[in-house]
Amino acid sequence: MMLARRIVAPHLCFGQKLASPTLQPHLWSPSPFTLSTIVGSKRNSTLSNRSHPAMAVTAQAKTVAPQLTNIDDLINSVETFIFDCDGVIWKGDTLIDGVPETLDMLRDLGKRLVFVTNNSTKSRKQYGKKFETLGLNVTEEEIFASSFAAAAYLKSIDFPSEKKVYVIGEIGILKELELAGINYLGGPDDGDKKIDLTPGALMHHNHDVGAVVVGFDRYINYYKLQYGTLCIRENPGCLFIATNCDAVTHLTDAQEWAGGGSMVGAIKGSTKKEPTVVGKPSTFMMDYVSKKFGITKSQICMVGDRLDTDILFGQNGGCKTLLVLSGVTTHGMLTDPTNTIQPDFYTNQISDLLAKKVKV
Repeated sequence: MMLARRIVAPHLCFGQKLASPTLQPHLWSPSPFTLSTIVGSKRNSTLSNRSHPAMAVTAQAKTVAPQLTNIDDLINSVETFIFDCDGVIWKGDTLIDGVPETLDMLRDLGKRLVFVTNNSTKSRKQYGKKFETLGLNVTEEEIFASSFAAAAYLKSIDFPSEKKVYVIGEIGILKELELAGINYLGGPDDGDKKIDLTPGALMHHNHDVGAVVVGFDRYINYYKLQYGTLCIRENPGCLFIATNCDAVTHLTDAQEWAGGGSMVGAIKGSTKKEPTVVGKPSTFMMDYVSKKFGITKSQICMVGDRLDTDILFGQNGGCKTLLVLSGVTTHGMLTDPTNTIQPDFYTNQISDLLAKKVKV
């Protein structure tokens, strides 16, 4: 289904330039999105003013996405399902009903399953243990977290071995950087640090820091904000990388909590810089997964609960998209006249796929 919609940069990182494997750290500087980067090639024909890279194109979504009814057609038309985790597979530490049976059914049909999460607090290995704890048989190779994406991105641009990464985030980022052989400082170790604000006080920072990676951080403080700010503003060519710009996250299943976008927004405010986002809806992880598994993107269905990350991620990558209403997005948000991001289909939760009739 092709629908016109307002296309802008990821909503909390307006003007952000998406990750590019050709980007070199010492040449990096923020620049506006180009529309050809944001939009899948199949959808470019719906845009006007495409030649102006800084222009947000306004168009109304003419039709609300249909509810998924012909489940067989969807399942038979794709070979790979990419699932978001929070709000799709689980909420906090609670498994959503019907998930194990649904995943088993898709595997029995020969479908490849991939799990992509913007939550950077855990490494892929740690997420593997979470899946196991919830009774799900998922391998580490099937998991792609934004913590891994940050390390993979730095490797893809040949981040200089003599440079270090300052981390505003949690252990997941540190573990993935370590596995990638990238030197780092910061993270949880800086959680208790305070700044001397007596008259004439000066904060020093490491001039070998060539990138600041910002992810979700439950222990963020003023020390981390100032340290990251100094690195980006004073170290020549220092990269500003965000694992994601999510407004909210599911720390528990009781309510929504401030997400990684709040931490990224603080550094944006102090540096006046736009980050390179490696998580959804940036296409970096989609390109990485597609290349790793040799997947044709048109044969992928992206399943998620967020319009501005999951669904836009799938659309940017040229995939089919299925919105589930088991997480952040409600039916009212989907049908709101101001919403201009429409999936191909929507359904209540992924266990609705169990209603398929015809086996392939």
